[in-house]
Amino acid sequence: MKGFIVTYFFLIMTAFSGRASQILIPMDETQMNHLKAYGIAYYILENDIVIDWLLNYRGGSFLTPHLTAIEEELILRGVSYEVLADGQVNNIKSQIASPEINQEVVQLEKAPKIAVYTPGGKQPWDDAVTLVLEYAEIPYDKIYDSAIVMGGLPEYDWLHLHHEDFTGQYGKFYAAFRSYPWYKKQVADSEASAKQLGFNKVSELKLAVATNIKNFVMGGGFLFTMCSGTDSFDIALAAHETDICEQMFDGDPAESNCQEKLDFDNTLAFEDFTLERNPLKYEYSNIDGTDLHKRNERTDKFTLFEFSAKWDVVPTMLTQCHTDVINGFMGQTTDFRRDLIKSNVLIMGETKSIGTARYIHGELGQGTWTFYGGHDPEDYEHRVGDPPTDLNLHPNSPGYRLILNNILFPAAKKKKRKT
Repeated sequence: MKGFIVTYFFLIMTAFSGRASQILIPMDETQMNHLKAYGIAYYILENDIVIDWLLNYRGGSFLTPHLTAIEEELILRGVSYEVLADGQVNNIKSQIASPEINQEVVQLEKAPKIAVYTPGGKQPWDDAVTLVLEYAEIPYDKIYDSAIVMGGLPEYDWLHLHHEDFTGQYGKFYAAFRSYPWYKKQVADSEASAKQLGFNKVSELKLAVATNIKNFVMGGGFLFTMCSGTDSFDIALAAHETDICEQMFDGDPAESNCQEKLDFDNTLAFEDFTLERNPLKYEYSNIDGTDLHKRNERTDKFTLFEFSAKWDVVPTMLTQCHTDVINGFMGQTTDFRRDLIKSNVLIMGETKSIGTARYIHGELGQGTWTFYGGHDPEDYEHRVGDPPTDLNLHPNSPGYRLILNNILFPAAKKKKRKT
């Protein structure tokens, strides 16, 4: 780090090689390691250097100063790059500026401070966001319930919700895993934590956590979540005035009319959904489209929408990729039934064959949220106890790229969609 900063201060001495002035990090099919390229971008931002994100140009490429330390880091991490002369850079920016070209330049200014909401101890599943953050060498803090209810969220810019159940039903794993040591420990730890923090039930603690996270977004935070962290979050918010947990989860029956007492005005993304009341069924509600999939890995695909880079800058940032057709992957929550998505929510990716939304985004107050269905973009049907995905085998994963777009999104000057 010290050497990098020294290099920066001596920009005049080290920046140029002949007429070369900037480094282009291509993000099209020529890139050897897309995922680590995001880590390079974050590393540069950490050192207070502004970079350009060239939206829709060669897959969403990055343009950085031509510093020796950056070039060395690119080589060290195995990321493809090109050194461009002033004239080449000017030609690229002139092309992007043309009103007929669906491209845009966005400046990334500051590395966001990242938190991952995840429990302590080893869980019998892995989290795609944590995996890709570590692979890309992007630093993050782990936080959990106590930090959130004690008011610790405002120190962060970006929050990811690990594979989680905010309804207090322990992932609805009861039928299959209630005799397993990890499940028993999860229940015991959760109940102890709720009591320690002054809550009578785990569901009450999780509701307080969800409410604090919602307030974090309203205050300007960036929320990203996948799999069951999406629908269980909204269900918990909708159930803030009722008890939807059966006796095996919280010691007393759910309210008989809990469905009628759901408050859809309190949710971020979904409305008019129906709870799955059977405690033995591995499902929270009818939001999830998992049962619509034929589980054919070869043909299961989802498609990204194309947005106007000059007018719809935010969704364009979030959908940068070197392909617009991405291999599908399952999860407890795989994707979302479109008829249960609120009208003000932006759909950015869909599974056309079954009419579901895979990747959605919205604004709340001063902040934004993004929900991404499925568990692991490079493990089609990741099951409890499966080994973690080795991202060294998937350095160009389009599905993982969408996660990392969300990581860099807060680094840009905040721009709302134009209407």
